[in-house]
Amino acid sequence: MTDNRLWAGALSLVLLHEETGCPHSALNAARLLEQISESDSVDADTRMLCERASARLSRQEHHHACPA
Repeated sequence: MTDNRLWAGALSLVLLHEETGCPHSALNAARLLEQISESDSVDADTRMLCERASARLSRQEHHHACPA
């Protein structure tokens, strides 16, 4: 089973990116989602969703600037 801390970290970073536009949050969330998708315990549908989200966040990080 995939570590719940990975899921919590990915979700936290996605929300942070969504709230602030921080590209580092997007990139780190994409990396965690990619790691989750590579887990043997993840089913095919979840793997596909993680891969799609990771790809989208990887593209997003080039379009936003951190306001901080």
